Amino acid sequence: MTSSPVNEVLKQLITFDRTLVQPVYIQVAQQLINAIQRGYLVKGSKLPGTRVLSELLEVHRKTAVAIYEELASQGWVEIIANKGTFVIEPEQTEAKIKATSHHIDQAYKYPKAAGFPFQQSFLLASTAEETKAKYAINDGKPDLRLHPIHQFSRWYSAAMKRKPLINKWNRTSASRPSVFKTQLSNYLNATRGFHISPNNIISTRSTEMSLYMVSQLLIKQNDLVLVGQLSNYASNMIFQEAGATIRTIPVDEDGLNVEYIKKHFLKKRIRCVYICANRDYPTTITLSAERRLQLLQLAKSYGFAIIEDDYDYDFQFEGSPMLPMASADANGMVIYLGKLGQSLFPSFHTGFVVAPENFISEAENYLQLLDKQGDLIQEQMLSELISEGEIDRLKKKSIIIYKQRRDTLGWFLKYYFGDQLTWEMPSGGLAIWLQFVNTISLVKLAEEAEKIDLFLPKTILYQDKNTCAIRFGFGHLNEDEMEIVINKLKRAYDEVLKS
Repeated sequence: MTSSPVNEVLKQLITFDRTLVQPVYIQVAQQLINAIQRGYLVKGSKLPGTRVLSELLEVHRKTAVAIYEELASQGWVEIIANKGTFVIEPEQTEAKIKATSHHIDQAYKYPKAAGFPFQQSFLLASTAEETKAKYAINDGKPDLRLHPIHQFSRWYSAAMKRKPLINKWNRTSASRPSVFKTQLSNYLNATRGFHISPNNIISTRSTEMSLYMVSQLLIKQNDLVLVGQLSNYASNMIFQEAGATIRTIPVDEDGLNVEYIKKHFLKKRIRCVYICANRDYPTTITLSAERRLQLLQLAKSYGFAIIEDDYDYDFQFEGSPMLPMASADANGMVIYLGKLGQSLFPSFHTGFVVAPENFISEAENYLQLLDKQGDLIQEQMLSELISEGEIDRLKKKSIIIYKQRRDTLGWFLKYYFGDQLTWEMPSGGLAIWLQFVNTISLVKLAEEAEKIDLFLPKTILYQDKNTCAIRFGFGHLNEDEMEIVINKLKRAYDEVLKS
């Protein structure tokens, strides 16, 4: 039995697990098909009889019969009475690939590690964490439950039926700006004080994609990039991956300290300053009008770019949001990053970049490599929602809800924590900057919270010798959930104080 070459192949090749839900005969049949596809069992090969196969695999003879019947039903073998079972090949277009450098029993297992060297980036390591906790705090995400699912389906279906959509897909070149870019530039002119044309704007899949493209175009190895003292971890990762040297600037009650830049960095070659002018990330502090003008003048005098990330402009609860710095930029020093559609379902949020025309032209070339097709259905739908005023209507509805949640959060924080926490109620946005009066270990706080079904991701925890704070996102919590979360946070805090 063991002298047959086919039997030797089968001994090396076939493995199965009796504990799996999938029957043994199916497991074995699939491996035999793989062996035929790879050329280990060639056309015309005679397979062992069912008695020999059952002994070889240590299975019941009925299982061996079922294996061959399964192979025959799929056209991989031919069973000829009184002669045996022979390998045939059904009509197929796939070319056979012989994995001659691998052990035969590894040929159908995809390798875990690459057999070639490549550049691994520690800087882009994922910050995602897994949890089984029922409740979680994030850094300020919208509530998916507020998005109009039924309306969304209707809008999407209508957008797909538009006849001009086919022409856009078949278009080989763009002789004029798209309807979406025209609508978007008009919308930004009306809502954010811009005076731009479609040639000043490019749309992307997300703010992160916008920033990645901008950093690739702007930053060279060891270029100096200035950010706020705590800053956004995601943007820092993108800058460092582009080769930047990052230095931090203090942030006080008026926002980024521009005088500090003058005092410490003007003798060095600054490439760009990254800011969240409307609401600093993570502290939610607004950059004052005076400092905005100072920073614009400094950029003009010393030739560095300002990257203005306006990630939550839409969520303004009191008064009017301060207009972007880019709207007052007469010298082409500001690259503005924004979002549109945050009151829609997440897959229809879109990022965009506003900048001088020559920069946008270069960014368009870059985008052609990354995302040539884009999402035409998304653009069609957003164009119609802007034109019909639905974007503004949904935004106003969500603002009323989020403002109420912000106010409710303030009440619960006061009730449960009293003077153990300090915070400034932001005029907008979906997060509050909570500072603990007593310095505690935030890592221990997260551990204690996890024990009682509350997840605090490390990305919202900020702790150093001067800081013990949490960026507490509240947008995704209704009022009942909010009280549960604050109650659990207080219980975890009390446990940390005891230890």
